[in-house]
Amino acid sequence: MPASELVQLTTTERFRELDAMVGALYEGPLTTPPWQQALQMLQDKLGAEHVTLMLRPPSSDHSGVMINTGETTRQATESYETHFFSIDPFVRLEEGEVVTAEEMVGREWLNSTVYKEYLRPLGVRHLLGADIYTDDGVECRLRVTRTDQVAPFSEDDKALVRFVLPHLKRAIQLHSRLDFLETERQLFAGTINRMLLGIISYDEQGNILETNEEARRILGEKDGIWMTRDALRLDRTTEERELHRIIRRACSGECAEDTPAMVDALAVTRPSGRASLGVLIKTVPAGEYSEGRNRPAAVVYLRDPEANAAQPSHELVRRLFGLTRMEATLALLLAEGLTLDEAAEEMNVRRNTARTHLRSIFCKTGVTRQTMLVRLLLNS
Repeated sequence: MPASELVQLTTTERFRELDAMVGALYEGPLTTPPWQQALQMLQDKLGAEHVTLMLRPPSSDHSGVMINTGETTRQATESYETHFFSIDPFVRLEEGEVVTAEEMVGREWLNSTVYKEYLRPLGVRHLLGADIYTDDGVECRLRVTRTDQVAPFSEDDKALVRFVLPHLKRAIQLHSRLDFLETERQLFAGTINRMLLGIISYDEQGNILETNEEARRILGEKDGIWMTRDALRLDRTTEERELHRIIRRACSGECAEDTPAMVDALAVTRPSGRASLGVLIKTVPAGEYSEGRNRPAAVVYLRDPEANAAQPSHELVRRLFGLTRMEATLALLLAEGLTLDEAAEEMNVRRNTARTHLRSIFCKTGVTRQTMLVRLLLNS
């Protein structure tokens, strides 16, 4: 093979390797644990013993979050997270700087406690590092190790890590944003479940994407409505036909771009004789730059009027409104639908005593009628 073709082949292969690594870096936020594949590729390319990404470096307040490649023991990880992190001098590197521990600390590195008592027993001789800082306060550390059987890190090794760093930083920023959105999603999902509101989301093709806990409970009862083969079924044919018509319209996005999202509703009869289920269907307008078919295009809300909401915390109600324990008990009983006489009997007190407590509750909460008190408690 001519030398020019050999050089071209070598260059092509190198570009292919770099492309694979960059791809793994940007796919990292979507994998569990994140960046495992990218770190493994970096370990292989550098002939390293370990590659460690400290997404959240250990501190006195928490143990940190670290992703490791290579053979590690839980004991070694815990030793660093609980003790050696606090005496590690190889930290807080300059942004974009790729250095060895000896270059940063000097000859004293090999005499440091971290090296002698932690790294050397693990067979680590060479340590290369770089730190990443983002504008929103994220600090991450990338550490690469080699044993004493391998040559020190070369300038080419450092150049490879320098190439990786800006891509890793962007991927970390994406991960931070995705993590924030997922935390927010879980917060809202938990709130919706606590409100006993069932949610079923659909894509543009009318396929069910997701159901929440309350929706699964309602559908699981099969009382007038249930799900089979990823489609909602209703006992009454006319109601089912109407529901499917509305869902198809909502998923198709028939609404004009400058009009509010389509909202429609119907009641679902339950054969058990219980109160009808409330069903509301709403389009989910696409964002300005939305693309892809796996995004929600429509959502169905299910409401069971006879569902029992979680009992509010007695202590929370007491502290929220400054009530005594007896007053909080009375307020919660009234919120459950008991009359004053029934609540007094439940509390084993006289009616006049209950009325005295109620007047005190009115004074502390600023309401003047029992119905207003119930509404206040439910809305809180």
